[in-house]
Amino acid sequence: MTTHTGAAPAPHSAALRPAAPLSAALGLDLGGRTALVTGAAGGIGRACALRLAAAGAKVRAVDREADGLAALVEESLALGPGLAGVVEPQVLDLTDLDAAEAAAAGADVLVNNAGLQLVRPIEEFPTDVFHTVLTVMLEAPFRLIRGALPHMYGQGWGRIVNISSVHGLRASAYKSAYVAAKHGLEGLSKTAALEGAPHGVTSNCVNPGYVRTALVERQIMDQATAHGIPEERVLTDVLLKDSALKRLIEPDEVAEAVAYLCAPQASFITGASLALDGGWTAH
Repeated sequence: MTTHTGAAPAPHSAALRPAAPLSAALGLDLGGRTALVTGAAGGIGRACALRLAAAGAKVRAVDREADGLAALVEESLALGPGLAGVVEPQVLDLTDLDAAEAAAAGADVLVNNAGLQLVRPIEEFPTDVFHTVLTVMLEAPFRLIRGALPHMYGQGWGRIVNISSVHGLRASAYKSAYVAAKHGLEGLSKTAALEGAPHGVTSNCVNPGYVRTALVERQIMDQATAHGIPEERVLTDVLLKDSALKRLIEPDEVAEAVAYLCAPQASFITGASLALDGGWTAH
């Protein structure tokens, strides 16, 4: 399941933010480690896969979109010489829970990122879509963690990073499935942190606000319909209304937070939720 990539309009140019290169100075060396990233064909997942590959990890890039994975592999070759084969594409629909659990065996770093969204009032929310959202965004992460832990425990080291959301900390109307899944993911992450601590395994959530991806681009259209307002007002009046910083966050910013949680400097951080929400939860 992909989290997609795309360009949504932003009131402030991303050029105002200093760009962080993939070779950022963070002391992260994942040489010899294997990282699994779900939803890797686009958006946050793509950025995470490239960032972890740049740190030396062999990356299992999981998504149901074969074309997007092929493009990711091509892009990874530009990271530097000798990186051919560092990103291994794996086409997988995370609703196949047994396959998801099997795919995680042997992973040292697990990034649960895949997600989907539908904006509808509860009374109009399709029950099958609610079930699919919870399967992909909560039950699949449970199965992936379950599949990864034996190897992590056996070696006394592991990093689980769950891409949650500001909606794991706050609710919004018309997003019952997404909010329920992200709140559940927060609890799962904390439980994994408590169980994993004696084994050298950390588990944390990263909680971005609205990220510049195709998922958000589609939300703008859905929210315009749900609220009965023009699309150009959705960013200012709905999506960024509670954010102190009036811009979308970029996928590479989220990936850098993921990298930090895998670094030695973050070895004492577990069971945490790292908000990248532009001040949303400061209210």
